[in-house]
This record gives sequence, structure tokens and C-alpha cells, in this order.
Amino acid sequence: RMEGEGSYTLPTGTEYRGALKDGMFHGEGELLFPNGGRYRAVWHRGVPTQGKYTFADGLEYKDKKWHYCDGYDRRFYTEICSGLKPADISQLTNLDPPKKIPEGCYDCGEGFYNPETRVIVDYKLRFLRNADDNEHEWIVRTCRKAWDETIEHKPKP
Repeated sequence: RMEGEGSYTLPTGTEYRGALKDGMFHGEGELLFPNGGRYRAVWHRGVPTQGKYTFADGLEYKDKKWHYCDGYDRRFYTEICSGLKPADISQLTNLDPPKKIPEGCYDCGEGFYNPETRVIVDYKLRFLRNADDNEHEWIVRTCRKAWDETIEHKPKP
């Protein structure tokens, strides 16, 4: 079994770096996610006892007093750090320019979602998971979709 300091890459591409004991995460270590996020924690027999998640852009998640995207301030984290763009240039995602969404799919924040197959893939098109009914409904209701219809300006008569 794995023992001591080391790293382990899961089939999803997520990598663990840190202390291992009896084949489990044990002690200080971090998970590095393919999307650039990381979770640093103190582990006990494979279970995190305390930890902190940091998004790929440097934003740290806080479970208390979380003010990011809270309904009152809808700026992206890059806009909070670097300021807003001019009024005629919209920033559609935290990543600017945003990733091109495959036709008929949605950008769900960690990859693309195809509502026909209910499959979520990462931005390199590798399988992440199948969406359940609740996640499907949330993505369709809230996430940015690739345009699948032609929109043209029609002047008023």
C-alpha cells in the first residue's frame, strides 16, 4: 500500500499530492483538479477534516460570509480584481474570451453539457459525469448555451 509522501492521479485526471498512510490520504495534502482548482486539506484515513478550495482564477471559497455572486454583486471574479470592461464590451464568463460552446450544448462552468445525452464533459471533451434531473434542470435554466438559431435584426415598419 502507498505510504509516505507522494502523488496519485485518479482516472478523472484529478491528482492528489501529499501524505499517504495505509493506501489512503492521511495528513496534509491537496487535490489538483483538471480545471485548475485545488483543494488543500488535512486528511484522516481518506476523509478531509479541514480544508480550503481555491478556484482556478485564485478565488477562495468561503462557506461563511460568501459574497461572490450573491445576487447583489453579479460581477465575475476577474471583474472584481481587474475592473469592469467598457459598456459596449460584455464579459460573458469569468474566462475572457469565453470558450466556444459546441452546438446545442451549455457551458456549465466545469465543462460542456449536452441536454440530449445528459452527459457533462470537461473543456477537453473528456467525460465527467451524467447529469441527474436536478442538475439538468439547473443547467438548462441558468447556464450559457451555444446559439442554435439564427437571430437577425428586423427593423420596425
